[in-house]
Amino acid sequence: MKAVFYEKYGDPDVLQYGEQPDPKVGPDSVLVDVRASSVNPVDWKITAGYLDAALPTSFPAIPGWDVAGVVVQPGPSVTEFEAGDEVIGYVRMDTVGLGTFAEQVAAPVRTLARKPRNISWAEAATMPLAGLTAYQSLQAVGVGEGETVLVHNGAGGVGTYAIQIATAWGARVLATASEKNHEFLRSLGAEPLTYGEGLTERLAEAAPEGLDAVVDFVGGEDWVASLEHLKSPERIASVADAEVKDRGGRYIFVRPNPADLLALTELVEAGSVTPVLAESFPLERAADAFRSSMDGHIRGKIAVTVGEQGQG
Repeated sequence: MKAVFYEKYGDPDVLQYGEQPDPKVGPDSVLVDVRASSVNPVDWKITAGYLDAALPTSFPAIPGWDVAGVVVQPGPSVTEFEAGDEVIGYVRMDTVGLGTFAEQVAAPVRTLARKPRNISWAEAATMPLAGLTAYQSLQAVGVGEGETVLVHNGAGGVGTYAIQIATAWGARVLATASEKNHEFLRSLGAEPLTYGEGLTERLAEAAPEGLDAVVDFVGGEDWVASLEHLKSPERIASVADAEVKDRGGRYIFVRPNPADLLALTELVEAGSVTPVLAESFPLERAADAFRSSMDGHIRGKIAVTVGEQGQG
């Protein structure tokens, strides 16, 4: 099969496009014809070797954890899916080597759910990691109807999902971003706040009765500043700064969960959540997709499509 792979750690220049062995399908996995994947910051951080201590890598390694595609072969113990089923998945394992930037991937059933019927392959591929991160962060802090929640980095890939999910759950959403993204945040259902210096004063004005919950998708000083306005210190979660645990909050490392992924699918099909697709690159241009993600100024997510069918 054709795939993107790298034979040593490094910047996007180490990515190659060419032939790699076809995946082997285990008892609890399905073989998926990949239509699209997407880029997450963790992908280029792993490629650079930053996570080597936690996630051992077998070279040559194929990057990518997100997938949208079609089941072509269920493993012998699989009853959840059949050939022809359209699925999405957060195909993270405890080792790196057999990722989703390829024409096919063997995906454990514990990582998969059915694809939403009303969106494209590229849009669907942006859902798993970013959508699950948002969903599980909001679950961790118990966001409910009528509450006020603050989303740090609302215009990013995870933030765009968090705003829409929290809004669908009936919460009032405040979100930080640069001023150029304020109108965009309003279109998602959030009340925008400029990040950085003066945030404490802006929060006091926007939420004089305090914040019920905070989710942080960027790190830095802003989540610390928001603690002053948080009613209960345990109702803050961060995916970017483990120090949040020292303040009584939750540090989130997203995990595959088919029930959560199905809940996201249902929100998308109901029209409550719409994936924000910023850019799309063909598989052979995965290095350019990495560079665009590393630039850090993207609204939403970047997809990587496989073949002509992945473009639709």
